[in-house]
Amino acid sequence: MTAPSSPSLPSVAVLGCGWLGLPLAKSLVAAGYPVVGSTTTPMQLLTLRDAGITPYLLQLGPDFSATDADTLRVMLTGVEVLVLNIPPSKAGAGGYPALLRPVGSAVAAAGVKHVLFVSSTSVYPDEPRCMTEADAVASAEATSDLLRAEGQFTSAQGQWQTTVVRLSGLIGPERPPGRFLAGRQAVPNGDAPVNLIHLHDCIGLLLSIIQQQHWGYTFNASAAQHLPRREFYRAAAQQLGLPAPVFQPESAGGKTIDSSLIRQTVGYEFQHDDLLAALPYC
Repeated sequence: MTAPSSPSLPSVAVLGCGWLGLPLAKSLVAAGYPVVGSTTTPMQLLTLRDAGITPYLLQLGPDFSATDADTLRVMLTGVEVLVLNIPPSKAGAGGYPALLRPVGSAVAAAGVKHVLFVSSTSVYPDEPRCMTEADAVASAEATSDLLRAEGQFTSAQGQWQTTVVRLSGLIGPERPPGRFLAGRQAVPNGDAPVNLIHLHDCIGLLLSIIQQQHWGYTFNASAAQHLPRREFYRAAAQQLGLPAPVFQPESAGGKTIDSSLIRQTVGYEFQHDDLLAALPYC
């Protein structure tokens, strides 16, 4: 049973109610927030409605129409917090910044106060060192599509505040990591560290940021354990009864994502810092 929405809590829009967005929206409803959400799939509208989420059918991208623009405007009217959860993989011609440009315009027009931008640690170079948030800076001039998209939601006029959360590789229900490399031969970079985060911790972190109103930050989010790829993916495949990957004997190092800032600021207690212990929950 979901808690009734409270007039004292801000209304939240979740743009992109998929693998991460839908359970996040459900958690927000359970916490008493009024929630609206978007999906690209007509069949999902009833799923959202049944979960207590006011549903909207919305398609960003090259086919973005006047109808989509109107839907986006109506969806964001009266909303105080926007969770922007559109994966870069959805971008077609024109790239990720172009995909999200209509959203930025709608945020400004609707007077949304806060944006929670779900980003990725893929913005960091794959170098054998520890990466903090300062190692990749969002701007309109950045070479990375993802960094330019982040930069689009930093309001130069101070109309709204944005917090960016750069998630490591996503694991959890329907994304068991044992399938990622199972049976593959001559896999490179066996000694490089894994940077992963479980769905439960993604939801817990994003919900905590909204509840505690941590705005104006850029955060890395990753499990604390960074096992070598060869050790983790062998164990993950074996846990599913799948053939283990075979790694090349030579190995290059890789980046390690530092998530200390979000831990110190938000104070959320991770459920799945131990990635091997997390495997049965994927």
